[in-house]
Amino acid sequence: MMQSLLLQRTASRIVEEDGAFRTEMLEIASGLDGVIALGRGDPDFHTPSHVVEAAKQALDANQHHYTGPTGLPELRAAISENLRAAYGLDYAADEIIVTAGVQESIMLCMLGLVEPGDEVLITSPRFTTYDTAVHLCGGTPIPVPTHQRDDFALDVDEIEKRITNKTRMFVLVSPNNPTGAVTPPDVIRKIADLAIRHDILVIADEIYAALIFPPHEHLSLATLPGMKDRTITLNGFSKTYAMTGWRVGYMAAPADFVEKLTEPRHTLSINTCTVSQFAALAALTGPQDDMAATFRDYAERRAYLMEALTEAGLTYGAPGGAFYIYTNISATGMKAKPFCKALLKDARVMVFPGDMFGEPESDFIRISYLQPLPVIQEAMARIKAFIDAHKGAAA
Repeated sequence: MMQSLLLQRTASRIVEEDGAFRTEMLEIASGLDGVIALGRGDPDFHTPSHVVEAAKQALDANQHHYTGPTGLPELRAAISENLRAAYGLDYAADEIIVTAGVQESIMLCMLGLVEPGDEVLITSPRFTTYDTAVHLCGGTPIPVPTHQRDDFALDVDEIEKRITNKTRMFVLVSPNNPTGAVTPPDVIRKIADLAIRHDILVIADEIYAALIFPPHEHLSLATLPGMKDRTITLNGFSKTYAMTGWRVGYMAAPADFVEKLTEPRHTLSINTCTVSQFAALAALTGPQDDMAATFRDYAERRAYLMEALTEAGLTYGAPGGAFYIYTNISATGMKAKPFCKALLKDARVMVFPGDMFGEPESDFIRISYLQPLPVIQEAMARIKAFIDAHKGAAA
């Protein structure tokens, strides 16, 4: 098929990431009945009712006009207080920009910091939005590998050996997507020392920081001596408060940098949806009972799924946080992409391959436990039957 003129003249900064397989999987699923989706990172819980009610009240009060580019002052103040209370982070309200989800924060960070030719180190396997944002700014993403044998924990030596005179920053996502790995406090301190010694910047993506299972602990990088000045902390409401579609995230950084990014942020989308900002304010300042109950459910699902995967003959890196299990399916004799496609078509369970997280020809799949426990149990029964049938056919 002949390419359109627009495609022929597309800027070289637009590189094709591995979104085509995701689209193919979703198209297959749309033509099937009874599919159990354990792929996307979208919580199955509803947004808490008091948060929804706050949005309704904002609409009734005609709160549907622009806010300032950096967000509602009262929301920025509430975020400042929450960061201090939950993580010991010392950010004032004028050091926060409210964005359209953490996705926009990521793009804003790269626009503000990455020059053509810069290298950005990123924990791998990884959330490849970072790759896209780095490419769009003319930089090069450099994977820092982690391994199942270490439960996908970061090894600081692996970071250091990839630092060159082109290294601009390191991206730390903890807990990690897709592995669920939590970087322990002693490693966080080593990363801080590394960043200072090599004079590199750090993005600390903490979107899953409220979803950590004992005995794992979270330490925010920007709380350490000398790190606030070289760290951008990212967080948001999507995962903790089941607010994915509301699109509210934020970045926290020194005030002069925030001021410098205000006009670029305005250029991207003017402001985060006003009604969603009032909802986010209610999420932070209202009752947290729903979140505690949600976390207990996640813990129950996680425990069940880890045991069931082991019984099915599959291994994984034990996840310390988030709501994913990065599972090794090499015992089936299949690579991740054909495994996922066949599992969807034959067993009507949708999971995503490690190829979508920066690992070509992967042996891993990401399973998200974002369904009620009985549904997850049914999915595991289907997965076990699928594996048994595949082994029988191969015998």
